[in-house]
Amino acid sequence: QVQLVESGGGSVQAGGSLRLTCTASGASYSNHMMAWFRQAPGKEREGVASISIGGITMHADSVKGRFTISRDNAKNTLYLQMNSLKPEDTAMYYCAAASRAGIYDLSLLQFRYNYWGQGTQVTVSS
Repeated sequence: QVQLVESGGGSVQAGGSLRLTCTASGASYSNHMMAWFRQAPGKEREGVASISIGGITMHADSVKGRFTISRDNAKNTLYLQMNSLKPEDTAMYYCAAASRAGIYDLSLLQFRYNYWGQGTQVTVSS
């Protein structure tokens, strides 16, 4: 079992930055593929970024060049640095962990992840 708790959300003006943090506890965090997802009101949840057990990253086209996912295994922590924020980035952001993954696996598909946090709200005003 892995427990995930997100923090760092808030309200910011367009062009601003936020850093989201996801703190993991329970089973060995370093052996999990991790990702950030988001869900805007009235829309489907979508994958934002994924990081493999080995530290390889993948970002959705909509955030590429603006968002950066990273992990600190020593601190059991996942990060999402978000720069140049746009109003369309407004959403609830969720941290997710996958216990069944190879060292190089990456995915932005929800079904790959079996542990989820409660989410943190990000609101970007124009």
